[in-house]
Amino acid sequence: MPSYTVTINGIATTVAVSADTPVLWVLRDQLNLVGTKFGCGIAQCGACTIHLEGNAVRSCSLTMEQVNGKEITTIEGLSKEGTHPVQVAWKEIDVPQCGYCQAGQIMTASAFLKSNPNPSEEEIKNAMHGNICRCASYQRIQKAVKKAAEGMA
Repeated sequence: MPSYTVTINGIATTVAVSADTPVLWVLRDQLNLVGTKFGCGIAQCGACTIHLEGNAVRSCSLTMEQVNGKEITTIEGLSKEGTHPVQVAWKEIDVPQCGYCQAGQIMTASAFLKSNPNPSEEEIKNAMHGNICRCASYQRIQKAVKKAAEGMA
């Protein structure tokens, strides 16, 4: 079985898995980084969103072969203390209901705000559009993204 080395949350990690193993399963099943959630398995819901080289991507559709030698950040690595501005805004606005999609939402929002630190409401809606929230907390999510942007300014 081939080995793949990636830097996950700042730590170089080597795993021996099949080339087509999704990153999501390595994170959850082999590395016990369970904050990244399985939602749909076809990159449509956003629950499994991580950062790959700083960009928000769906880990269910990425294979270990595709990420070999690259840098990954999971929700656990965004801020160990939960002090990232997006996480702080999420708490202040009290965004989650069930919470299942929240790691993916936060990872999408944090990557978006890194590239667009002063977004309009429309830009926020467009950036967060691909993340599904079954509890329909979209207005609170958008409000929290805006608050996080203000906190980052």
